[in-house]
Amino acid sequence: MELQPILDPTNGTPLYMQLYMYIKEEITNGHLQKGSKLPSIRALSQHLGISKNTVETAYQQLLAEGYIESKPRVGFIVQELEEPLAPQVSQIDVLPEAPKSTPIRYNFRYGHIDLDHFPMKTWRKCLLAAIDAERSELLWYGDRQGDIGLRKEIQRYLYHARGIRCSAEQIIIGSGTPQLIGVLCQLFDLRHDAVALENPCYNVIRTMFQNHHFSVIPIELEEDGLNIDQLQTTNAKVVYVTPSHQLPLGMVLPIGKRQKLLKWAQQANGFIIEDDYDSEFRYGSKPIPALKALDTEDRVVYIGTFSKVFTPAIRTSYMVLPQHLLERFHERCSNYHQTVATVVQKALAHFMREGHFERHVRRMRTIYAKKRQALIEAIREYFGDQATIIGDKAGLHLLVKIKGKDTIELVQKAEQAGILVYSAAKYWFGNRGTPPSYLLLGFGGMNEADIRTGISELKRVWEI
Repeated sequence: MELQPILDPTNGTPLYMQLYMYIKEEITNGHLQKGSKLPSIRALSQHLGISKNTVETAYQQLLAEGYIESKPRVGFIVQELEEPLAPQVSQIDVLPEAPKSTPIRYNFRYGHIDLDHFPMKTWRKCLLAAIDAERSELLWYGDRQGDIGLRKEIQRYLYHARGIRCSAEQIIIGSGTPQLIGVLCQLFDLRHDAVALENPCYNVIRTMFQNHHFSVIPIELEEDGLNIDQLQTTNAKVVYVTPSHQLPLGMVLPIGKRQKLLKWAQQANGFIIEDDYDSEFRYGSKPIPALKALDTEDRVVYIGTFSKVFTPAIRTSYMVLPQHLLERFHERCSNYHQTVATVVQKALAHFMREGHFERHVRRMRTIYAKKRQALIEAIREYFGDQATIIGDKAGLHLLVKIKGKDTIELVQKAEQAGILVYSAAKYWFGNRGTPPSYLLLGFGGMNEADIRTGISELKRVWEI
């Protein structure tokens, strides 16, 4: 049997692969039938003028895939192939053209930060300084709780900025608040510790507890925050709250309710998870002390993050554990590794140690305050009494209620015009009616000019 492949050494595909593909196609097309004997390696190499290694490599690939077999004193024989399945016609075979999307001109997404004022040069210097650390520290998993240098800087920052007294040993570094909540789920008693959540609340946290099979109890909100009387009627042993800036409604839990909540934790032998996700950005008044700062019975788990105040790209959050839960952490999580890159932790520690972090916070507080004011003024100017603004005292977002308009329709019309606004409905849960028709407007990632133009365009699109 003679094989007549056309081998081209200049087309970039190795010769053995060209030969393998040729023989494979001859077999699958039926030109080489079962039992056919292939030329020997030596004979084919001489016939084609190529090396024996090239032929042998091609044959070995055919052997590995079952197209041929090697028989002693016989040579290489073509194998029988299974009858190929008949192709089935389905809608997947012919896909419709994807509709052309409208280019996004303005994005009021919550969670975006101001990129123009990010201290990139300073951060780069801190990363380079971190790379100069000892290899034994830099190229390993690092401490399970997180880099001790970073934990000490967070300890100092929490004392000065939030009035929290804690030790570096109580601090756990993690790759985002949801990941830390996942760790906390393993420290609570699944059988007995029902979890109470603000309703509405951050939907990702709710999903984390549900995925860990905890019983989740919705607690309604009053004008000044969590309904603690309702909490006291439940069997919950853990409650998750955002007291400094409720997500998404924006209210601040007053000092009286904070003290009442701490008393509940003491009496119920329970724990409070305080998510202080953007307390740095409060406008017009000083923040109320953190719950953890008022905690004399060691019942508060404090969680903070660098996502809003610095950048979400470094995937770094932290929590302060009460002593009792810290002991459980050491017992139950002793085999876990740290989830944040060591070089990022060391760079962040350097950034904080040199005073860059606090300067950055002060600068961004001023910048975000101007953006917030631009958004409020634009809404009032273009929508007047047709819009109600909710939760504008802190943070990087606010809610808007447009009178007489359906939220879904507003979102769709805006998107068709290249403007992204977002419904807040996903934050509500439970069986106590449908959530109000609120739009959530973030302003962190937009400049003041785009904020004003975007709102004026919404007025036109929504025909208000």
